[in-house]
Amino acid sequence: MDKKLRAAQWAAAAVAAAASLGVFAGPASARTAYADGSGAPVFVQSDRAAGNTVVAYSRGADGSLDQQDVYTNGGRGGKLDGAAVDNLASQGSLTYDKAQNLLYAVNAGSDTVTVFSVRGNQLTKRQVVSSGGSFPVSVAFHGNLVYVLNALDGGSVQGYVSFGGRLLKVPSWHRGLGLDPQAAPQFTHTPGQVGFTPDGSKLVVTTKAGGNSLEVFPVGPHGIAAGATVTAAPGAVPFGFTFDTSGHLVVTEAGPNAVATYRIGRDSTLTKLSEVATGQAATCWIVRDGAGFFASNAGSGSLTGLRGAADGSLQVLGAAPTGPGTVDAAVSSDGTFLYVQTGLTGGVDEFRVSADGSLTRIGSVTVPDAVGGEGIVAL
Repeated sequence: MDKKLRAAQWAAAAVAAAASLGVFAGPASARTAYADGSGAPVFVQSDRAAGNTVVAYSRGADGSLDQQDVYTNGGRGGKLDGAAVDNLASQGSLTYDKAQNLLYAVNAGSDTVTVFSVRGNQLTKRQVVSSGGSFPVSVAFHGNLVYVLNALDGGSVQGYVSFGGRLLKVPSWHRGLGLDPQAAPQFTHTPGQVGFTPDGSKLVVTTKAGGNSLEVFPVGPHGIAAGATVTAAPGAVPFGFTFDTSGHLVVTEAGPNAVATYRIGRDSTLTKLSEVATGQAATCWIVRDGAGFFASNAGSGSLTGLRGAADGSLQVLGAAPTGPGTVDAAVSSDGTFLYVQTGLTGGVDEFRVSADGSLTRIGSVTVPDAVGGEGIVAL
């Protein structure tokens, strides 16, 4: 049988199975319990142009990080024109699927995505697959569905089915974003993040200054819709996002250096609920910790703490200094520790999170070959 025909038949069978079953079982792998957090891993992506890597750390009971191993991705990192401390100018370039014990990492310079299986702080490379576009910068998953955001050539998203710990690209699940491919500089005029809503019914993309918009695609059994509902945000430069405990979209706005919340309607329309200024510079990344959030301010070298309410309103708690070039961040699964990449020096700053949302500095580590690197996951 022709290989292309066989591959097409397998793809069709996989998609049909996904539609009927909803979820695939992931690869068999042992799960490690971390009673006091000691030994829990933190993974950091270097985005090294000569060869991308993920560096594994073990977390001490006090939150300090101890480097373990360096894993090669099998692809190259990349750097957008104009980028200084944030080579990818994105959020979500390294993503962990807890249910399947899989780690997804983009290789922007090779237009590929690497799939690792996770066992404690050890990684095993399972697959390197095409990103379906140019310069992948962000990965999102829900159940057995995975989507990759490509930043160049006008921006695009490509969908996959996760099957047995591997990604099967579905060509018909490709959507162009229609941004101006010549807009400059690249690091501000390319899309910033892709992510599923908590219930998996919609896929959200931020376009930064390339479109000054948020695009919401309905998700059905045959992938995302052909067209997105676009919400204009003039001058906002929407960058990174997460969701609050009520399912509201919480977005950083690099234009006014603010954080905004939106209610997502069933018809994929967005209604702005709140917006608060951080008082800092280059507010671009955000991570949730319970009812609180921490926004990274690359231009100020700081983290802004915020508290969210059930109605979507936000309260700014204050700012804590970091090393220069504050970019991507991650919170440990128990909500006790915060780790943030400092792109100018290629480091990770370590913080303890108090019950009131305040941060206490623990220390920092230098990640090998990670100046300008983005992508961090904490278990």
